[in-house]
Amino acid sequence: MSTSQTLVEQNSLKREFYHLIINGEKVESNNGQTISTYNPATGELVAQVAKASKEDAERAVQAAREAFDHGKWRKYPVGRRAQVLNKIASIMRSRFNEIVELEILDTGKSLSTAQGQVNQAIEDFEFYAGAIVGHRGVVNNMPGQFHNYTEKEPVGVCAQIIPWNYPIMMAAWKIAPAIAVGCSVIVKPASLTPITAIILGEICLEAGVPAGVVNIIPGSGAEVGNYLVEHKQVDKVAFTGSTPIGKDIMNKASNTLKRVTLELGGKSPNIVFEDADLDAAVDGSLYGIFYNSGQSCEARSRLYVHENIYEQFVEKFVSKAKQIKLGNPFDKETHMGAIIDQTQLDVIDGYVQSAIQDGAEVLSGGKVAQVEGFENGFWYEPTVIANVNHSMKVVNEEIFGPVVVIMKFKDEKEAIQLANDTEFGLGSAVWSKDGARATRVANEIQAGIVMVNCPFSAMPGTPFGGYKQSGFGRELCIETLDLYTETKSIISYYGNRPLNPLGL
Repeated sequence: MSTSQTLVEQNSLKREFYHLIINGEKVESNNGQTISTYNPATGELVAQVAKASKEDAERAVQAAREAFDHGKWRKYPVGRRAQVLNKIASIMRSRFNEIVELEILDTGKSLSTAQGQVNQAIEDFEFYAGAIVGHRGVVNNMPGQFHNYTEKEPVGVCAQIIPWNYPIMMAAWKIAPAIAVGCSVIVKPASLTPITAIILGEICLEAGVPAGVVNIIPGSGAEVGNYLVEHKQVDKVAFTGSTPIGKDIMNKASNTLKRVTLELGGKSPNIVFEDADLDAAVDGSLYGIFYNSGQSCEARSRLYVHENIYEQFVEKFVSKAKQIKLGNPFDKETHMGAIIDQTQLDVIDGYVQSAIQDGAEVLSGGKVAQVEGFENGFWYEPTVIANVNHSMKVVNEEIFGPVVVIMKFKDEKEAIQLANDTEFGLGSAVWSKDGARATRVANEIQAGIVMVNCPFSAMPGTPFGGYKQSGFGRELCIETLDLYTETKSIISYYGNRPLNPLGL
């Protein structure tokens, strides 16, 4: 019996059909339509999921509005909301293996990748359970007999649109801070990967989140997503996804002056100086692009290596890239999982073929992979491309797959110039033993995240977000709480004599 079969038989969360969650209830869609979800590793059907319509979105908005305007959640003492968030985390931890299995079936991720992401989703709720306790207003210095203090109040009803590449983790990133401060949310998961977001919604209810505070409605972005963005009773939109869609959301949200948070695309640089720990830089750079099959907004897909160590670095990097194992996502020995679907597989291969046509050299990979026992899945070889320049699409545009381009640089100035030569500004990495140099370069890179001698870009408590066309706002940190709150200033006068500013 395979590991996958064992997990499936033990998984009480695995079903043939998943409902919408609206106003604390599991419901079918208004028109009875469903979404078929498939395992990217095998191409097999995973489940049917209720597909929300505009009518369902309206029900969710009204449920969230009622819960916020007339419910008790935002009026709970902070400590009580924190207890509920910790209970959500506790339930998730008790069902860790079941959630991991569902995430793998829905996305084709490798076991270690899914485990890491589910674990971070749990830690997000624990982090915000603690962070909210210290999130408060301030008392300001005022002249004379005046007193001023501020209060933090929840912004209201929030529409949260999450991507397919990190379903459970992105859902946690958005739900946890929003409900921590007292908001109500309507979450629209990606149609390709809705299952674990639905499970998270169910867990929120089980943990004691009141009806209407967390609503989960998978559906079409063009229909349901746009409906939420344009709805007058939605106060904020938080979106993670592509830059073109982010621009469209920002435009539509402007009609009602909604608060907007956008975490968008990236084409992150990875700079390796001649004094770097070579083995650490190779291993970290491999992780930076091939983790999550390259389907990451902050994937370090542009690799710049100092000319003095270029040949040595490339030899080691390519050798290890060829050792990356594709296969059964439930096998602990598998390094890299599947691509999400055929459409994305075609996009990835299209970029590689364009690079070849432009004269680039494929050092490893470069084609659709055939994985024994998983022939009907969607797989792409870990791909390393050299002999490229900044005029090529493969260098400028986000690929969202396991493809990295490698270029030389001669000095610190050129490295910074190359790193910043992009419309994006999400992630970046610097490898050097020279602390002063690493600091100088980190300060000059136009990106929201700089990883110095480190392959990891996101941990609870660390701000995650970008510059330029990678969006704005920060997630995963204390500052995120400010994005889900309004600051109210209260000025009072306590003097003995009445004020008569007009002198009448």
